[in-house]
Amino acid sequence: MAFLRASFGFMFMVLLSSTTISIAHPGFPFTWGNVGGSGGGYFSLFPEFYQFSCPQANDIVMTVLEKAIAKEPRMAASLLRLHFHDCFVQGCDASVLLDDSSKITSEKRSNPNKNSIRGFDVIDEIKAQLEAACPQTVSCADILALAARGSTVLSGGPNWELPLGRRDSKTASLSGSNNNIPPPNSTIQNLITLFNRQGLDEIDLVALSGSHTIGVARCVSFRQRLYNQNGNNQPDETLERGYFYGLKSVCPKSRGDNIISPLDFTSPAKFDNTYFKLIMWGKGLLNSDEVLLTGNGGNTKTTELVKSYAEDEGLFFNQFAKSMVKMGNISPLTGYSGEVRKNCRLVN
Repeated sequence: MAFLRASFGFMFMVLLSSTTISIAHPGFPFTWGNVGGSGGGYFSLFPEFYQFSCPQANDIVMTVLEKAIAKEPRMAASLLRLHFHDCFVQGCDASVLLDDSSKITSEKRSNPNKNSIRGFDVIDEIKAQLEAACPQTVSCADILALAARGSTVLSGGPNWELPLGRRDSKTASLSGSNNNIPPPNSTIQNLITLFNRQGLDEIDLVALSGSHTIGVARCVSFRQRLYNQNGNNQPDETLERGYFYGLKSVCPKSRGDNIISPLDFTSPAKFDNTYFKLIMWGKGLLNSDEVLLTGNGGNTKTTELVKSYAEDEGLFFNQFAKSMVKMGNISPLTGYSGEVRKNCRLVN
C-alpha cells in the first residue's frame, strides 16, 4: 500500500509538472514535429500558442494596424513585405528587424532592403503594447506574421488561421539578405530557383507575387525596363505602350531613384486580383511581375496560374492564404531555440 501511495504521489507530481510547463510555454506539449524547417528542435507552430499566455495578442496587433494603415494605406504593403524579407533570410525569425551593433551587421543595409524597407516604427509600437500587456511573451517573429495577416485583411484581402510560436534569432545575415531575396529584374528561372530554395513551388511564387496588388515600387526597380531591358538601350517590348510612356514620364533615365509608382495603379490600396489582370494587359510594373506571364516564351506553369488568378479572385485569395502559411513556416526557431526579444531591434 505504501508503494502504491508513493507511485501515485510520483505520478501526480509528473502531471502537475507537465501542467505547469504547458501554461508557461503554451507551445510545447500539444504538437510535435517541427513544421517547415529545422532550427527549433521538435516543437511545431500552432494557432492557439498564445491562448493562455497572451490571449489579447492579435487584438493589440490589429488595433495598432488599423490606426497605422488608416493614416497611411501604403503601410499595409510595407508590413507584408517585411514578413517576406524576414522569412527568406534565415527563416521567419525577425532577423530583418535587428539594427547594427557590435555583433550584428543589419540586414537593413542589404541591396533589397536599403532605402526601401519600412514599417519598423509600427512593429515597435505593436511590441511596446504587447510588452505592457504580456511581458516577454510574444516574439517579434510572430508580430511580423500577425502584422502581415492583419495588413492583408485590412486591405480587403483574405484571412487565414495563422500558426504561431516562432522565436527570435540572435543573429542576422547581410549576405543572406543580398542573395536570397529575389531582385525586381529577376528572370522566371531565377524566381523559381530562389523560391525553391525556401521550399516554395511555382504555385506559391505566383500567389505570393499577388501581394503586389498593394504598395509601390521605386523608379530604380523598374528603370531597366524603360531604357535598357536587354542591354541594347531599348525598352521592354512586353510593356503596353501607353503604360510605358506613363512610366517614362515619372521615372527618368538617370537620378530620381526613389520616385515611386504603384504596383497596381488601378487600386493600389485594395487587395484584389487586379494585379494579375494588369500583367495580362502588359501593365505589370516590375520585370519579376511580367515574367510570371511571359517568361520562357509564356509556356510555363506560372503563365497558366496568372491567367487563372486574373479570372478568379476567390481562387487567388484561397491560394494566397495557403502560401502565406507555408512561407511563415520557413525554418522557424521554436522550443528553446532563439529568444523572445524585449526590443525587436536588439538582441536581449
